[in-house]
Amino acid sequence: MIKRIVSIAGKPGLYKLLSQGKNMLIVESLQTGKRTPAYAHDKVISLADVAIYTEGEDMPLAEVLDKIYSYTEGKSIDIKGFADDAAIREYFGNILPEFDRDRVYTTDIKKLFQWYNQLIAAGVTKFKDDEIAQDQAAEAAEKADEENK
Repeated sequence: MIKRIVSIAGKPGLYKLLSQGKNMLIVESLQTGKRTPAYAHDKVISLADVAIYTEGEDMPLAEVLDKIYSYTEGKSIDIKGFADDAAIREYFGNILPEFDRDRVYTTDIKKLFQWYNQLIAAGVTKFKDDEIAQDQAAEAAEKADEENK
């Protein structure tokens, strides 16, 4: 599911990718449901392409969102309820203790929490894509068909 959710630089909120036209994408706002075009000059990033720096390898955003969902028991996060930046970093440290404290900025964590809240409000609770496994199974089936010919 997260593969079809995008962020567009300069536009607030998250969008669901609906279709692709010539030199543009058709997207729908998760908050308002309003459809709008995203043109080739817009910087569009799929949430599936985002990762969080950790002490080891970077962690895909879907895994981080799953950890947040488990930690909060599916509830949204009150970002304004934190006293200061240190409190936000400490809270995120409880969720993902191995995050790289030098390369992950407080603004990144706030943005992550905002995205999480928007996804939860839109009813998105499954962050990892089963599409990847389905695509791999379809490719394997096609390969087997070709080999059997």
